[in-house]
Amino acid sequence: MLIRFVVKNLFSFDNFKEFNSIPNNRLGTLSRHKYSFNDFKLLKIASIYGANGAGKSNLIRSLAALQRVVVTPEDAYKLNDYQFKFNKDSQSQVLAAEFFQDNTFFYYALEVLSGTILTEELYISGMGKKDDILIFERKTNNEKITTIQFSDDFENDEKSILLKDIIIEEFVKHNEPILKTLADKKNKFLLETKKAYKWFSESLNVITPDSKPSSLPLRIDHDSDFSRYAKDTMCSFNIGITSLFSEKKEISEFFGENDPEEVSDLVKRVERSKTGIISLVNSNQNEIILAKEDENVMVYSLKIEHTGKNNTKAQFELDEESDGTNRLLDFIPAFESIKRNQAVYIIDEVERSIHPLLIKELIRKFSLEEETRGQLIFTTHESNLLDQEFFRRDEIWFAEKDKHGATDLYSLNDFNEHITKDIRNGYLNGRYGAIPFLGNLKDLNWNNYDTQE
Repeated sequence: MLIRFVVKNLFSFDNFKEFNSIPNNRLGTLSRHKYSFNDFKLLKIASIYGANGAGKSNLIRSLAALQRVVVTPEDAYKLNDYQFKFNKDSQSQVLAAEFFQDNTFFYYALEVLSGTILTEELYISGMGKKDDILIFERKTNNEKITTIQFSDDFENDEKSILLKDIIIEEFVKHNEPILKTLADKKNKFLLETKKAYKWFSESLNVITPDSKPSSLPLRIDHDSDFSRYAKDTMCSFNIGITSLFSEKKEISEFFGENDPEEVSDLVKRVERSKTGIISLVNSNQNEIILAKEDENVMVYSLKIEHTGKNNTKAQFELDEESDGTNRLLDFIPAFESIKRNQAVYIIDEVERSIHPLLIKELIRKFSLEEETRGQLIFTTHESNLLDQEFFRRDEIWFAEKDKHGATDLYSLNDFNEHITKDIRNGYLNGRYGAIPFLGNLKDLNWNNYDTQE
């Protein structure tokens, strides 16, 4: 679960900016939106609004960049390409996240200068009620020499000190984080690093407008609960879908007998894979899954059933469906996961290709569902979602560029609005900022480009 995220000097962010999921406990609305963990409360949903180019997508890109650097681990020098363009002098970049994973609060941060990680630190967070507990802190000086300070228990253990020397000598690179390295080590004093790394590698999920869920046909075939959820959800939107299922065929039947060499190559690829499963995109841009089962390789493909004239049923491929239907289907794994798990899903442009009423119904379902366990955070332009029936004021955020070209972040909670206030009209009228300001069309001389006499 994401508690807060802080970014400095990255993309359109200049000075420190913070996004958080901490509720205003004085608000009495939608109390079921507050998860309670060890007497600390977190919000389950957040929407981020802003004009085109305001930087709301950059917030997601920044969090994704931190995840990528930690998990890959990616060369931190790549962050240098994305620093705030209007800073004349080279300044350090900061990415920090406070999060909850496996019943533990963590604080993790990176400070990077020209690709060198100046500081990397991981603490068990006291959340302002207790002292933070050090797990590790690494520092790199101007000569690119790294030192690491671990917990007192680690530092007072002889075997751990030997491990520390090995880590510094053989594994530390000035331009790569060490969280993943430490999480891989078998040391009783580093167990918490495994939890923290798990948040980045498993619990945090970023969905861009071009993201596609993987292995969906296989999961629908193998997981009956997920299959039922996917079918029920897609059918509930009244877009003509009456069923959703995975078609399973033996590989030679699926590809036919025309190209036995291609089939043989695919079988070898499946057998060489660690999981016995590979994912492909066929000529129609639909995902198919090849999986080894007993002595055979089976091919799974997703089919959507519609009912039409005279109650006739017909099966459709995904490329025969609208972009909106495909986008809704892309969200199914995310919404099913945050219903069951303490996962965090960050979605950029949640409304893309989806009718306003459909996206509102999807968000409403999640908002009013009382059995959810995870978090949903998304950017959007869709003003129809600005409804206090299923959003608290502290769950609505805005991004806006200041006069220096830097993105500012702020919450509707910063405004003194009553529960009965029409938030949508207030937003569209510019009460909260974060909307585009359009010039007069005559001033833009659009008539100069009119080809009609």
